[in-house]
Amino acid sequence: MDTRGHDRQIDNIEFNVADIERSKAFYAAVFGWTFTDYGPTYCEFSDGRLTGGFTTGEPVRPGGPLVILYGEDLAATQARVEKAGGTLSKAVFAFPGGRRFQFRDLDGYELAVWSAG
Repeated sequence: MDTRGHDRQIDNIEFNVADIERSKAFYAAVFGWTFTDYGPTYCEFSDGRLTGGFTTGEPVRPGGPLVILYGEDLAATQARVEKAGGTLSKAVFAFPGGRRFQFRDLDGYELAVWSAG
């Protein structure tokens, strides 16, 4: 995936779901989305413009999907989040394709930032 020009932009939306196959069937039937499986607990979807994911790795979050932004420099982005008053909810961790962290903004919304490097 080419990430040039995406710094500080929404890059991905992740839905925690109870059943990936059920979610794939629903979104394919309703919106025509396509899918790429990355193991038993994660599936990427594409709506033709934006990608996102379905995961069973965490409980379903009735508050909505996880919005994921791209950050070229993960440490600098985390420092800006914390300086602005955001709180870290999940420390930096590696995943296939990069690393990311999650944080809560001033109103308690949880977001994530990922980097390919």
